[in-house]
Amino acid sequence: MIDLKKKCWREKVTAEITVAHMLQFARELGTNMSAAEVEAFLNQNGRAQSVWMHMMQAGEEYIKSSLEANPLAIHSVKQTASHASLVQ
Repeated sequence: MIDLKKKCWREKVTAEITVAHMLQFARELGTNMSAAEVEAFLNQNGRAQSVWMHMMQAGEEYIKSSLEANPLAIHSVKQTASHASLVQ
C-alpha cells in the first residue's frame, strides 16, 4: 500500500482512480459490483473523461487557492529552485 502521507520532492503529480478504488466506493454506498461492472460503468458515456476533467479542475483550483493564500511561498520556492539548479 502506498503511504499517502509521505512527502517527497515532485516535479509532477499523477492521480488516478482505479477499479479497486471504485469497488471500495461502491461497497461504501452499499452496492455490490464486479470489476467488469465497474469498468463498464467508468467507460460508459464518457464518464472516465469526465472524472479526469473534474480531477484536473479540482487540482487547478487547489493549487491556485494555495498560491493565493500564501504569495510569499512563491518567492521562497523560486529561491529554492534556483539554488538547487546552481548546486547540480
